[in-house]
Amino acid sequence: MFKKIAALGAAAVLGIGLLTGCGASASTADAGYSAQNPLVLTLAHGLSETHTVHIAMTQFAEEVNEKTDGRIQVKIFPNGQLGSENENLEQLQAGVIAMTKVSAPGLATYNEAYNAFGLPYIFNDTEDFYHVMDSQEMQDFFLSTGDDGFVTLTYYTSGARSFYTKDKAIRTPADLKGLKIRVQDMKSQTDMMSYLGGIPVAMSYGDVYTSLQTGIIDGTENNETALTTGKHGEVCKVYSVDQHAMIPDVLIMSEKVWKTISPEDQQILLEAAHDSTDAHKVMWDTAVEEAVKEAQETMGVEFVYDVDKEAFREDTQPMIEAYEEEYPGVKTLMDTIEKARGEE
Repeated sequence: MFKKIAALGAAAVLGIGLLTGCGASASTADAGYSAQNPLVLTLAHGLSETHTVHIAMTQFAEEVNEKTDGRIQVKIFPNGQLGSENENLEQLQAGVIAMTKVSAPGLATYNEAYNAFGLPYIFNDTEDFYHVMDSQEMQDFFLSTGDDGFVTLTYYTSGARSFYTKDKAIRTPADLKGLKIRVQDMKSQTDMMSYLGGIPVAMSYGDVYTSLQTGIIDGTENNETALTTGKHGEVCKVYSVDQHAMIPDVLIMSEKVWKTISPEDQQILLEAAHDSTDAHKVMWDTAVEEAVKEAQETMGVEFVYDVDKEAFREDTQPMIEAYEEEYPGVKTLMDTIEKARGEE
C-alpha cells in the first residue's frame, strides 16, 4: 500500500493541502492558510468508525477545525484505507501523511524508550496509569522525539490486558505453564510469556477466534471488550483479571509538519488532543462496563478476580530490569514514570 501511495504521489492521493504544509518552513499564519485555503492534515489509522478511539479522534478533528476557524482541517482515513499500522508509520516518516494512531510500543523502532509501554506491570492500576500519562513529565517526553521524525500529541487508553482461556482460571504464573497463549507480535509480549512460563504464539488479532476454536492456542490476553466485539467470549469462558499490561495507543504527528505550524496553532492541536483523551476515558469506561455485563449475562463468561498479581510482578521484574539494561531509553522513561508517580 505504501509503495502504491508513494508511486502515485502524495498530492494526488491526499490533497495538496498536506503537501504544502509538509514543505513549508513558515508558520500556518504566515503561509496564508484560511478556511478557503486550509492546511489539511491527513490522519490514517486501522480502526473502524465505531471504535471509541476513532470517535475520540473525530472530536479532535472537529475541535481543531472550530478553534482555527477552518484554517487547519484534519481529514481522517479509518479502517486501514491507507495501509497497515507499520505502513502508516512509514508514510508519516516519509511525509506522505501527517498523523496516525499506533500502539505505543510500535514506535520503539524509531525511539527505543517506547519499548517501556509494552512491559508488564509498569502501572499499578488504572488510576496510576491516568495519573502518570496525564503528567507534565509524560507530555514533555511525548514532545521530545522530534529528532526521531515524530511527536506524540496525546494517548488513548486501551484498557488493562488480562489472560482468558476456554475453561481454566489463571490465578498464578504456574497456571500458564505449558499453555499456548496468543500474544501481540511484539518482542515485549513474547518475552513476557516466556518469563511467566507460558508458550507465546504471536498472531494477528483476526486469527484469534478461529485459533481458539480449533485448539491452535489454549488462550489469549486482551481487555474485556475483546470478549464481545471479537466474540472471544463465545469460546473462552474464564477471564482472569490479572491486568498484566496497560498498553496505550498514541496519536502522533510528523515532526516535519509540526515544525511548519505556529506555536499558537500547535497549542490548539495539543488542547484538542488532550480534550479528546478526556472524552475517550468516559467512552472507554462505558464500553468496558457494557462488555463485562454482556459477557457474563449472554456468553456465560466467569470473571476471576482473586489473582495473585504480586506473583506475576515478581516473575516479570527480571524482564523489566533486562530491558532497562538493554535499552537505556527504557530506563530513562521508567525513571520519568516514577517521577510523575511521586507528584500529586
